Amino acid sequence: MSKTPSTSYSVNQPNSSESEQTLSTRHFNVTEPVVAKRICFYKSGDPQFNGINMVINNRSYKTFDALLDSLSKRVPLPFGVRNISTPKGRHIITNLEDLEDGKSYICSHQKKMKPINLEQARKKPLPWQISRPVSARRRAVQLAKESEDGFGQSERKVTTPKKLLVFKNGDVRLRRTIVLGKKNTQTFEAFLDYMSELMQYPVVKLYTTDGRKVPNLQALILCSGAVVAAGREPFKPSNYDPLGYARPTKLLGIANCVYPKANAKSENRSSSNFAVILTSDMPSAGTSSQVYITLYGERSSSGPIFLDGEEGKLFQRGNEDIFTINTGNLGDLYKIRIGHTNAGNFPAWHCDEVQLLNLYSGEQFYFPARRWLASDQADGEICLELPVLHQGQPILPVTVYEVHVTTGELWNAGTEADVYISIYGEKGDTGSRQLLRSQKTKKFLKGQTDNFLVEAVHLGHLYKIVIGHNGLGSGNGWFLDKVVIKDPVTDLDYTFLCHRWLDHGQDDGKIARDLSVTDAIFSSCCLQNQWAAEKWKFQEGNTLQFYNRLTRGFMCLSPDGKVDALGDKKNKYGLFDVIVKRRNICIFSSHQMPHLALAVVNGYVTGKSKGETHCELSVHLQLNHCVILESARNPGHTVTFSLQGKVADETTGYAGLSNEFAVHVKAVFHHGAIILLNTSLCQALSLRPDGSCSGAGRQQQESYWKVHKVSSGVCMFESVRNPRMYLKIKDGQCNGTGTGDEYCHFKIEHNLESGSVSLESVRNKGIYVGLLPDGQAKPVVHTGERNIIFYPQVIKFGREEPMGTSAAPNQKKKEFRESEHQPANEQSERQPEMRNSQGVECPFPSDDEWKVSVLTGNSGTQVNVTLWIYGDRGVAGPITLVKDNREQLFLSRQEDEFQVIKIKSIGNIYKIRIEHAGANEQSEWNLQKVTLQHLKSKKILNFPANTWLSRTHDNTDHVCELPVVEAGKPVYPIVLYHVDVYTGHLEQADTDSTVYLCIYGKRGDTGLRPLHKSDIPVKFQRGMASAFEVGAVSLGKLQKVLLRCEANTKSQYWYCDKVIVREAEKNLDYVFSCERWLPFMSQGVIHSEIELYPQGKDYCYTTEVKSVSLFFFF
Repeated sequence: MSKTPSTSYSVNQPNSSESEQTLSTRHFNVTEPVVAKRICFYKSGDPQFNGINMVINNRSYKTFDALLDSLSKRVPLPFGVRNISTPKGRHIITNLEDLEDGKSYICSHQKKMKPINLEQARKKPLPWQISRPVSARRRAVQLAKESEDGFGQSERKVTTPKKLLVFKNGDVRLRRTIVLGKKNTQTFEAFLDYMSELMQYPVVKLYTTDGRKVPNLQALILCSGAVVAAGREPFKPSNYDPLGYARPTKLLGIANCVYPKANAKSENRSSSNFAVILTSDMPSAGTSSQVYITLYGERSSSGPIFLDGEEGKLFQRGNEDIFTINTGNLGDLYKIRIGHTNAGNFPAWHCDEVQLLNLYSGEQFYFPARRWLASDQADGEICLELPVLHQGQPILPVTVYEVHVTTGELWNAGTEADVYISIYGEKGDTGSRQLLRSQKTKKFLKGQTDNFLVEAVHLGHLYKIVIGHNGLGSGNGWFLDKVVIKDPVTDLDYTFLCHRWLDHGQDDGKIARDLSVTDAIFSSCCLQNQWAAEKWKFQEGNTLQFYNRLTRGFMCLSPDGKVDALGDKKNKYGLFDVIVKRRNICIFSSHQMPHLALAVVNGYVTGKSKGETHCELSVHLQLNHCVILESARNPGHTVTFSLQGKVADETTGYAGLSNEFAVHVKAVFHHGAIILLNTSLCQALSLRPDGSCSGAGRQQQESYWKVHKVSSGVCMFESVRNPRMYLKIKDGQCNGTGTGDEYCHFKIEHNLESGSVSLESVRNKGIYVGLLPDGQAKPVVHTGERNIIFYPQVIKFGREEPMGTSAAPNQKKKEFRESEHQPANEQSERQPEMRNSQGVECPFPSDDEWKVSVLTGNSGTQVNVTLWIYGDRGVAGPITLVKDNREQLFLSRQEDEFQVIKIKSIGNIYKIRIEHAGANEQSEWNLQKVTLQHLKSKKILNFPANTWLSRTHDNTDHVCELPVVEAGKPVYPIVLYHVDVYTGHLEQADTDSTVYLCIYGKRGDTGLRPLHKSDIPVKFQRGMASAFEVGAVSLGKLQKVLLRCEANTKSQYWYCDKVIVREAEKNLDYVFSCERWLPFMSQGVIHSEIELYPQGKDYCYTTEVKSVSLFFFF
């Protein structure tokens, strides 16, 4: 039997007010022997330290070094107590005889003492005032660090308190929980000093739990929740478990005290006392881990109780270790769980038997185990559940639950972290179990179902699980779809649906979730999510085709009213225009014969006049991306066809019917369209800031692509957020750094059965845009997998003709009228690139060619330059001025020439706008002159500039407008418009989001300008007006303004009261009333822009809403 650790006794007495007397200003040595001295010791430099009252005599401390060692355990100093002095630090105590009875002294770990105010130190603080202060030493280190860094060089500060678990290097049993706050994270050095005091040994370095060094305060704040504190020694690997999934105390929040038998504390009779005997007997059966036990009774459970004792002597081979544990009244015991933390150098443990004795009732329980608890042996479990035996038989059966964990289909949905689960039922829980051994080679991959076995005493009816991961590993975020648990005793399946992220950076940031047993309601929720992602197809005015999987043909409506499902993709009778009636009820009228529409009459589909109620069809979306069309007048009657493509009748067998259709939207890839390339219900192909592409992007503006139609079935895709960056495949890479050459050309392959598409490189035949499991874009060969599938979604429709083709005159007129209501950077239906004569030829030919010359002054630029050209009949742009060698472009005192091919005549040119696109706050460019030369007529238009495109110079910006100069005079003057933007008085009306403004007049617009330079340092404050200046070629009489606020969260929303635009030279004020929040919701769509019209007798008071390409899915 192992020796029980003995108790250490202390002669220290509690605080006594009688022992605290006023110190004299001078110290006197004690010459007369004293039997006992009452001394109070304080900490150097810490007036809030309560003080340690001790009784010192020859029996308790025989030497002065023994006193120092005892004080080192009670006074938190980095290197222990090494010096004792009088309160003012004038006299050093070197032996026990120098101590005076009733006096107070200061302890320090260095020779230099820091005096304290005894009067303040003796006042016991109130409970809410007890906190660790910033010591003088740490404050000195902070001040020194701040003086070295200077302004603007301080480390990242903690703004929100964060809980952190600190382990001692190599010893997981010594750990401290701290809260990172402003006080203890002023500097990294001060934090190390603080940790030295807390851990009571010198902390020099910090590591993450997997051995990476934490070099600074910012890295500390970004840690996952646990660090390892080390001295000068290297990192020692061990089982540092930050979240405690392997430590059940953390999961259940209970930390019960355990005492060896000799140290058992008295317990009142209302508690049940159990004597726990753990017997281990087998070669190499001992363990270095901490062992815990959990007791389950009819009333409650004890929670995990750690069996602590003398380190290195417990649970060794052949040991019989005896403990006394204290629990509440658990009721009748029915099972226990015994396990360990899998820590130390030899964690494996063979448990032979557990015996319990109720010291109050005398009941005895025997639990034969005789199993290995090791992650590398048997089933890999490190805990074991044992039921109570009654007459040699278990009162509850032990069962092995099958746990099927399905990872979602989203890109980057898999995880490399350790996953844990706890199953709850009528008879308790399984405790936290790591899902370690799957039947698959690699666990938790995208779309994969992993199967695990969890052994436990039968839990009865299951009602919930807790599942999560430890947040470690490079790809620790996880999208969990569902968990299915099979109970072999009752032969029941329990489904726990999640369909959410467990990721610090996604969703709500949680990495563990409580999931209840799910019923059929969740299926309807999935369909609602599917409808939110697909309902754009059924918007008013869209033209659709319906493909039947069974017949492999498109549904067609003939002029005689007959309907079949045998048409091909080009059949003109297979096109249907959407007319929305309400919610998901629509009328699908023939595009070729608008008076006819699909109808379901007496259970059969036919063609009827679109005004009849038979034509109203309900759209039911299925999880396979197909739809069912049901009669709204007669529910249950659907559009159904036989295998032969004919309308189903009574003679058609049930097996030969099909009523599911894949929906195809026409004009998705027309030139100028803005689209999403969705990879799942909530993800899309997006362009990252570094130029790489990912299929795990959000379905927001960073994932918008503009379509450039090259030829039939061949397109280019340009990023909307980052103009002039095209999707490309080149040199084994797939990214968004293309410049519009042939490497950016993709053939669109349509998948008729799902409505999806694939993008094949024109330059590299057989190579497609594909996605890796983490969502990273990669050139791949089509092997039949779904990693090349994209579901296009139209944000803004384009036009059918590619660049260079002519449109009918009435179409031209309509297009120009529509462009009048858009800012110039949105008017253009194309974004041509101007290249020099040595550059790549523009893929869109035209008849009207111009040469553009740009003269740079004393300061050049390396960022992109964009040009808009305004004529009296339209506008061309934005036009990117590029060369193959961008580094040689716009150098100081250099003139660059470009050639652009225009689409159509814009009339007489009267101004241009040139923008320093993509420039930062420090970028600047000195522009001297721009010249346009018509190559056919040799006509030259001059635009003198002599200005800076910079935000660092007074009254300048990254954009400027220049009028044509004829005979030395500009055709129109440049006007400085004074803009006053009034923020409302409502609560939280202010914003720090970027606000844009575009002013429209009879002569064009200013383009969308960011409002950044104001007369006040903080713009858009509640109840205040912010003044700005917008320089532009005279617009004539103003007609409207467009206001945009780009807010990502509701806290950044802005309430605008009104906008006043003043033209000082004409003494004209235009008032544009707003009085609404931006962004705002209208008809289920979030709008970030609004058009405002001026007030006055000559103007209408209506405010129109401009729809923008921004959708949110709920």
